[in-house]
Amino acid sequence: MPFGYKHWLTPDWPAPANVHAATTLRTGGASCGAYASLNPAMHVGDDADLVRQNRQTIKAMLDLPSEPVWLEQIHSNRAVQALAAEPLQQADASYTAESGVVCAVLTADCLPLLVCTADGGQVAAIHAGWRGLLAGVIGNTLTAMTSTGVLVWLGPAIGPDCFEVGQEVRDAFLEKSLTFTTAFKQQSNGKWLADIYQLARIDLARLGVDRVYGGGFCTVTEHERFYSYRRDKETGRMATLIWRV
Repeated sequence: MPFGYKHWLTPDWPAPANVHAATTLRTGGASCGAYASLNPAMHVGDDADLVRQNRQTIKAMLDLPSEPVWLEQIHSNRAVQALAAEPLQQADASYTAESGVVCAVLTADCLPLLVCTADGGQVAAIHAGWRGLLAGVIGNTLTAMTSTGVLVWLGPAIGPDCFEVGQEVRDAFLEKSLTFTTAFKQQSNGKWLADIYQLARIDLARLGVDRVYGGGFCTVTEHERFYSYRRDKETGRMATLIWRV
């Protein structure tokens, strides 16, 4: 299938040569209206046949070795082994040491993180909204991978000027650790602006991870490239995928 221009992002990180990864953009698919056009999410109200068509488009354009292992994401801290025989496990992260298995998460403002070991032996994909970050989804995933020396890429998420949260969200993070203080900026209306990238970087630093790349996107303001639930409510999702060969 020919593609006249790119419909995905390739992470800019020094991953081993056997590790492949991408985040799909919202262009290049078959979905219409609010879901236009490359929506791979079945749970958002889009036409199922068009979603299946979009998934096949993604598989072809990225030359995936297999169908991605999709999750039923529940804003939890649960990380599971990516198993093609067990689709739609309830979890917010998956990992694998098997070649040809594609870990995937779906996002439209929440933060997608990709992880690989320095030797390219293991990979993982993480869906991290603020609830998952607070509950420790990153740490649980790294523990499940049972390996030190990882690289992490932060994919497209809501930017720090658009992510308004209540006092209770800030309080919950600061109760966990005062190091999260720098990720919040007070607003005149009593709310706070949260920097989800900074929250993740602080958590990763606390976990001993210093090789962190990516960030700097904003799904809300970059409307031509990204879906955003906070901006549009009825919308599709981007897929962030990683696999090893």
